[in-house]
Amino acid sequence: MSAEERVRSRLASPPWRRVLAAAWWDARTMAGNPEQLLVTLIIPVVLLVAVVRSGLPDLSPLPQAEGGLAAALSVAVVSSAFTGQSIALAFDRRAGLLRVLVASPLGRGGIVMGRLVAVLGLIVVQVGLIVAVAVGLGIEVGPSQVASMGIVGATGGLTFAAFGLWLGGTLRAEAVLAVANLVWLAMITVGGLVLPPDRLPGGAVVAVLPPSLLGEAMRQATVNGVVEVTSIAGLAAWAVAAGVCAARWLRWD
Repeated sequence: MSAEERVRSRLASPPWRRVLAAAWWDARTMAGNPEQLLVTLIIPVVLLVAVVRSGLPDLSPLPQAEGGLAAALSVAVVSSAFTGQSIALAFDRRAGLLRVLVASPLGRGGIVMGRLVAVLGLIVVQVGLIVAVAVGLGIEVGPSQVASMGIVGATGGLTFAAFGLWLGGTLRAEAVLAVANLVWLAMITVGGLVLPPDRLPGGAVVAVLPPSLLGEAMRQATVNGVVEVTSIAGLAAWAVAAGVCAARWLRWD
């Protein structure tokens, strides 16, 4: 039985099994795409090694190693939840897959839930692999840090997945491909994912935007092993706003 046939057979199962089947399919699709693998795992790992070994960019007053780990994790979360999700959704729309799934027992709610579960699952794998690389580089990562990273990663993942659904569900696939990659690059360079907002132009504005909130929360998690409540609350508010927009404008064909 092929993978597609297995997914179809599970669509007739109870709702939670249908969601898990859809999530497994979406996760395999995203993880199996070489371009997405590059942005979701290879680039974050290269960023971690480069920041720790070369000392550039200088992240002081943060510890360079922990700051580099925070940057790598933040980039990984955004890559899976926003860039990968929006592009995958847009091309699924163009191929007509969403029309088929909407008419299936999975339904619209199941499609959304499956994609969110897929994103969270990929983030768990990413965090585990990046933390393993960090430990190999000599960075000390304690249980409180891992727990905090997980909470921040999950919150950030849901927030940026909502933005990914909004973008991927509204524009043409080619436009989504261009916009998602440009926004991804902007978030890394001037969005606060890597550098704190006070070191960026327009820092006061940047500080309240989702990339900066994720970056700051992840920096607190890696350096101090705490969940920074203000940033998490800000991310949650952005998640609600993006979710409302996605529900309003997402097209299924």
